[in-house]
Amino acid sequence: MSKSFDDLLAKVSQCSRKKVSVAVAQDAPILEAVKAAKEKGIADAILVGDEAKIREVADQIGMDLTGYEIINEPDDIEASLKAVKLVHDHKADMYMKGLLSTKDFLKSVLNKEVGLRNGKPLSHVCVFEIPGIDRLLYLTDVAFMTYPSLEEKKSIIENSVEVAHACGIPCPKVAPLAAVEVVNPKMPVTVEAAELTKMNENGEITGCIVDGPLSMDLAIEPEAAIHKGATDRKIVGDADILLFPDIHAGNLVYKTLVHTTKCKNGCIITGTDAPVILTSRSDTFEVKLNSIALAAVVAESLKKNK
Repeated sequence: MSKSFDDLLAKVSQCSRKKVSVAVAQDAPILEAVKAAKEKGIADAILVGDEAKIREVADQIGMDLTGYEIINEPDDIEASLKAVKLVHDHKADMYMKGLLSTKDFLKSVLNKEVGLRNGKPLSHVCVFEIPGIDRLLYLTDVAFMTYPSLEEKKSIIENSVEVAHACGIPCPKVAPLAAVEVVNPKMPVTVEAAELTKMNENGEITGCIVDGPLSMDLAIEPEAAIHKGATDRKIVGDADILLFPDIHAGNLVYKTLVHTTKCKNGCIITGTDAPVILTSRSDTFEVKLNSIALAAVVAESLKKNK
């Protein structure tokens, strides 16, 4: 079980060496992350984009491009399609956004001919290492699904459980979060959380334990369960996966953690045939590197389970 990103990096070293395909790679932070991933043995890279600009940026950051495959395609849209096709054709294991708009990047992921759709709804999983918490936390969905329906929440759980399994958690605990830990008909989020719990009990959601609705304190703080007399719950402050009711709740918690704590995180999009690395331009170099490592572990798991 990976309890930190150091553990995750150690897990990567046990995997076969992976290859990441980067769309529109002429971006300094992305190239720095790719360079570090190669040096740490996480993954090699295929750089797709304007070759002259890629070499110019690499020179600026002191990156030796010897050993990297570069595919010259100055047009951003065509570059994204060529890059995603490499993953579609199993010539690379994961797909990463470079200097390209999120909208155009996602269009390439969803492309019917060369994209990575497999019939599942796509969702976003962000893995956090937070000081004071003795395990990695999996936050979902904080960036992709806006107002997920009950069925979409079921898919989000299934997608995030796959990631947790890949990281070594055989039966992750999933907390559908709400403002309260009891069902209130006037609060639809609590009703859906209880329905997801029943789906899990009935075998419709497998490979995990679902217990909701849960307030955030009951999900991550064992002492809170004692004080609230909730020690009979299936989750007693030991949740692995935090399922947010909508993108507002998830994104606010995500940004609060990033900007107020000394945490580490890495993010991927799931529900695809291969891991998709979608990081923000404001994300640090470390976040990009952690995301590549997370994607490599998930790619290994997908390979073994095919």
